Formats: sequence, structure tokens, C-alpha cells
Amino acid sequence: MKVLITGTTQGIGKAIATLFLEKGHTVIGIDRQASSIAHPAYTHVVCDVRDKEHLPSLSDVEILINNAGTQNEADIDINLKALIYMTERYGIQPRIRSILHIGSASAHTGAEFPEYCASKGGVLAYTKNVALRVAPFGATCNSLDPGGVLTPLNACVTEDPALWAEIMNETPLKRWATPEEIAEWAYFLTVTNSFCTGQSILVDGGESINYHFVWKE
Repeated sequence: MKVLITGTTQGIGKAIATLFLEKGHTVIGIDRQASSIAHPAYTHVVCDVRDKEHLPSLSDVEILINNAGTQNEADIDINLKALIYMTERYGIQPRIRSILHIGSASAHTGAEFPEYCASKGGVLAYTKNVALRVAPFGATCNSLDPGGVLTPLNACVTEDPALWAEIMNETPLKRWATPEEIAEWAYFLTVTNSFCTGQSILVDGGESINYHFVWKE
């Protein structure tokens, strides 16, 4: 299938693109930086997802994965507004089979920077809106909302022993996901799945179900 993925130069986006290529799909990646992915079925476009004038002219996209995002840097513009524009431009059309938005567990908990939480919360509502609109094409739209993931952007906490210990204390599974694990979820929700739609799938190692209950032993 023809797959369009944003934010493919590192972390989750790169892992998703790599997995789809391994599975035999044709992948177009969009990112502000150059890509290290070298594969005959991969085309890379250096472009900011906010730059409407320089986005590629593409038709017949079958799977759209909106992964590009930022934290504490124009969150609303990149995480929400650009995601909406990408979806309206490439996703709402008869050939589409699946749309996936990479959201965040913070959209469910509110436990992060204000604009970041707001941007990801908007993704949840927009996912339901899109799911209704692509249903006549037989297509699905969901959001995949990770908790902690072992990416370079999170090195500031994963490499700090004190902070890492505190985070692990809040995570029942006592680990964070790898980008490859999140990629497997992305593949399932866009290729294997054909009936689940309009949902926000939370993948956070149990952090959001944790609670502090104190009682006398």
C-alpha cells in the first residue's frame, strides 16, 4: 500500500517507516530534517508540515500516519493544526484505507506542559470527527497514544538516574516502550485492523491506571 508518514527521521516515526518498508509497502516520509532511511520503496521529502506551499503533491494515499510532533515548541501549530491540514489534504479521499494519529497519554491525563496537553487533547476529538467522515470509504481513523518511549528526545530524563527512578515508580510495568513496539501498534491499527475506529488507544505501561492508596497494614 501507499503509506504517507510524517516525522520519519528519528524515534517513533522512523521505526514505523522502517516496519512498513520491511512489510513491503511503499512509504513517503515528510520531515524537517534529512533521512537516513535508504530503501528503494522509500521517498523522503524535506519539509515542515506547517509549510502548506511546499508539501508534496500526492494522490491515492492509502494509509496516512500523522506522527510529526513537538513538545514546548509551537505545540498547537505542529501537533494539532498541521495534523489537521495533513489529514484534510491527504486523508479525506476515496482511496484512503486508514488514518492514524500519534497522540499522547498526556491527552488523557493532562500531566505535561499546558499547550502540549491541549494540542494532544485536540487530536482525540479530531480523531472521532475524521472517523465519521472516512467511514463511507470503508476506512478507519484512530489515535495511538503512547506514554513513555525510549527516543532521543527523552534522553534528558532516561539518562538521569534520580528522575528515571521516580518515573519507574509511577510505571507498573517498570519500563518504557521502544519505538519498535509503538511501530507494531501502528501497523496493527492501520493494516490488520479494519473495524476499530474513532478510538484513542492508550499504550503507557499502565502509568495512567496507577494510583496511590495508603492504608494501615
